[in-house]
Amino acid sequence: MIKKRRIRKILIANRGEIALRIMRTVKEMSLQAAVIYEKPDSESYHIRLADDAILIGDGPRKDYLDIDRIIWAAGRCHADAVHPGYGFLSENPELPEACQRAGIIFIGPPAHVIRVLGDKVTARAIMEKAGLPFIPGTDNLPAGEMGVRAARAFSAQVGYPVMLKASMGGGGRGIRKIVSEADLLAQLSIARAEALSAFNNDSIYLEKCIEAPRHVEIQILADQYGNVIHLGSRDCSIQRRHQKLMEIAPADLPQDVLESMYEKAIQGAREAGYVNAGTVEFLVDPITNDFWFMEMNTRLQVEHTVTEELTMVDIVRQQIRIAEGNVIDIPAERVQLLGKAVQVRINAEDPKNNFMPEGGKRVEVYQSAGGPGVRLDGAVYQGYKIPMDYDSLMVKMTIRGYDWEQTIQRLKRALEGFLIVGPKTTIPFYLAICDEPDFMAGRFDTGYLESHTQIFEYQESEREIAKLTKLIAEIHAKKTNPYAF
Repeated sequence: MIKKRRIRKILIANRGEIALRIMRTVKEMSLQAAVIYEKPDSESYHIRLADDAILIGDGPRKDYLDIDRIIWAAGRCHADAVHPGYGFLSENPELPEACQRAGIIFIGPPAHVIRVLGDKVTARAIMEKAGLPFIPGTDNLPAGEMGVRAARAFSAQVGYPVMLKASMGGGGRGIRKIVSEADLLAQLSIARAEALSAFNNDSIYLEKCIEAPRHVEIQILADQYGNVIHLGSRDCSIQRRHQKLMEIAPADLPQDVLESMYEKAIQGAREAGYVNAGTVEFLVDPITNDFWFMEMNTRLQVEHTVTEELTMVDIVRQQIRIAEGNVIDIPAERVQLLGKAVQVRINAEDPKNNFMPEGGKRVEVYQSAGGPGVRLDGAVYQGYKIPMDYDSLMVKMTIRGYDWEQTIQRLKRALEGFLIVGPKTTIPFYLAICDEPDFMAGRFDTGYLESHTQIFEYQESEREIAKLTKLIAEIHAKKTNPYAF
């Protein structure tokens, strides 16, 4: 018997952009929103808009991941529920277990589901039972010489290159491409040490490397009554260091291929006993359109906004309703992906310098884009100092058009109208991509940046409007014109 529980106040156990995004839905539902913060984040925008903001420690980073502190904060502000957003904490099964012990609702999957799907080898076994197609791979490699022998044997069988992965990895972390036996022998111990440091688990495994595939994911929702639906597809192929930069919905694949992916994603979620919002991710051969299961993300994705813009389904609202014990109330005919949408992550980074973060710099001028088909989800403002200790994401911009051509046109127009003075950003990099012929034709895969290095040759000249706006901001701040005479 599933017991329904009414949520009245939610502690958002995250920071920055995603904390604000969750907060907007919480307030739309006439609920209260509480947030946590560390001392280095005391200028963060999400603190200003919350009903309660609780300092949980000196930081940096460690207190945001401290489950005991989060449960303490939830109790202090009398929250009924905790929403972890995305990131390391959202993938830690110990958080929903701690919430259950404290009588707090966890807005996400059950702990045992996070645990089994977080182990990539165990997840493979579950999805294989559900009938999903797989890239050839190993179980967790044994420690010591036995693991070395198993790795060498597998790699010799399928041929190089192979992918060496942390079993508990995620979000593009814990992955390395191995091109030869010498490379394999050199990387095995390093990969174990890094996996232990990053994920507190040194389990690693191997997969056959699929060269330059497309990365396509299926958004699903599942309630506590066994109902599972999909909300379409996203193409997340444009990446740097296995981390996504742009996400496009829906994926440009034949309809019968998409329908097969939807069916497999739903089967996999059911087999895993999944509840709440999740994403089943696939690699797709760009020539044959064959696809293989890669992993299932047991949380809200950064790129969920492109799906929301096409389906008009508020995924966070659905997460909250499902956590309360409600049945999914979205009929299949409502899931219509009309048009095209793209999300770009505007980061305080220098793309020409290997995407080096611009932490420590202050945003002197901030003028956001707008107009038809433009959605912004961000946490930056004029005067904001880019943190040294956290990620470099400033704002996500999601663009929607009636087809791919209009979507690119709108994206370009919005990027040209987006003015950020202070740190270097990814805006000129995205503008260069907008003019690249393969991108305009919808031809891209996970090797796109490596095969289109000319997009890094963009000009960085400061626009006249930026100079003028910067001067006006300076005059306003100092109450005098430094150039007056």
